[in-house]
Amino acid sequence: MQKFTSLTGIAAPLPIMNVDTDMIIPKQYLKTIARTGLSRGLFSEMRYLESGGENPDFVLNQPAYRNASILVAGDNFGCGSSREHAPWALLDYGLRCIISTSFADIFYNNCFKNGILPVTVGQEDLDQLMKDAQQGATLTVDLVRQEILGSNGIKITFDIDPFRKHCLLNGLDDIGLTLEKADKIDAYEARAAKTRPWT
Repeated sequence: MQKFTSLTGIAAPLPIMNVDTDMIIPKQYLKTIARTGLSRGLFSEMRYLESGGENPDFVLNQPAYRNASILVAGDNFGCGSSREHAPWALLDYGLRCIISTSFADIFYNNCFKNGILPVTVGQEDLDQLMKDAQQGATLTVDLVRQEILGSNGIKITFDIDPFRKHCLLNGLDDIGLTLEKADKIDAYEARAAKTRPWT
């Protein structure tokens, strides 16, 4: 998993509450277990017109936000079903940080396991960041210092679980955490082979 230490990038505003995982990646894109190629389905019902062309009104289709790496979103982001394809699609598009006032629990957990930093802030701070994003500002999200740096020198601090912070800073998903104990696992297997050769 790619490490996350500090990210400076374009922030796209998505001032919609209760964006569920079906809005993030509709069901027709769930036929694959590959984590790549899902960006084409990200927000597809909002990104594309019935004709198949791009919807010029959707934020990620606007020139200023095509290369966004941060999403500033409304409350309760990632609600709905528990599909892990949602963070996969966001990551495949290039979005490494989502900022909101709250997240659905399963989506929140899945973000950390896939190298995305979900940041929870208060409503006043979100309003300020949304305003910055709507004005095309670049934000810096510093995980080490647990700070978001916005326009006009604004600095917003955020809380994060120390274990999750450790995993993101070191690029450790569940497999990576297990591999950190590879020596102990190998030693156990060697002892087991000697004491229980029949197994």
